[in-house]
Amino acid sequence: MYKNKKIAVVVPAYNEELQIVKVIETMPSWIDAIIIVDDCSTDQTYKIITQASKKDERIIPLHHDINQGVGGAIATGYKWARDHNFDAAVVMAGDAQMDPSDLPLLLDPVVNDEIDYAKANRLIYPNAYSLIPKSRFWGNSILSLFTKIASGYWHISDSQTGYTVINSRALHTIDWDQMYKRYGQPNDLLVKLNVFNFRVRDIPLKPVYNVGETSKLKIRKVVFTLSFLLVKLFFWRLKQKYIIRDFHPLIFFYYFGFMWLFLFFGFFIRFCYLWTINSSIPEMTLILTLFSLAIGTQSLFFGMWFDQENNKNLR
Repeated sequence: MYKNKKIAVVVPAYNEELQIVKVIETMPSWIDAIIIVDDCSTDQTYKIITQASKKDERIIPLHHDINQGVGGAIATGYKWARDHNFDAAVVMAGDAQMDPSDLPLLLDPVVNDEIDYAKANRLIYPNAYSLIPKSRFWGNSILSLFTKIASGYWHISDSQTGYTVINSRALHTIDWDQMYKRYGQPNDLLVKLNVFNFRVRDIPLKPVYNVGETSKLKIRKVVFTLSFLLVKLFFWRLKQKYIIRDFHPLIFFYYFGFMWLFLFFGFFIRFCYLWTINSSIPEMTLILTLFSLAIGTQSLFFGMWFDQENNKNLR
């Protein structure tokens, strides 16, 4: 136990036969359960897990008959921790990229009931730019910006981190069967946490790379999927939080912002067309184009500002 709280660690694992032993061996002794979810690995991962469970009774080997993705594996582990009434559930990757010595930094604000969800933030760690591969640093930074808008947690970044701690209240509130199952799981979870007004905080932690891990994330394959997911989650959150569960006038700023920007594109196309065929600037169309752009962007910025103010206590 940790400060009289039962702690479970969820370890999603897919083809981690080379690293999973290191994860198990470095797990702190005060962890009460190590839930390792084998996501239909094609190597010896599950065999290694089951053998290790015979030596360490804390290890709970779970297996997927069909690959569900990292989000699906985490959801399976979360449901086990929820059903067995753990006070908090940690997520640590199966490739040993997460330093167990950092775990108290994540756990303390959760077990002290300061927040409901703690997540590592590698981007704000000193000298992070030189420690993180450049493509991942910039890709993660861009996704973090879009996730701020989609989730309503304007104070967080490093949205794709997998080193997290969630408390019992959130475990019992979120519908894990509806959780996004692939690499967009952290983004999806942040949006759902915001809808239920859970408190989230970033904890600066040192990035860990080159420990033998093999990345399975192909940025070019997921960038469009994640972009579409974030757009969908953004509108879902606005509907759930500001229309169905409660009401806030910021919804009108967002609505009119998108409406005027839609009109802007229409006016802009008309402006280009008239300018081309008449060889002169259509003044009225130009005025309407600039007006719709100004009103649209201003409305969106006001919507974002109200959204930020409404969520600033969730930290």
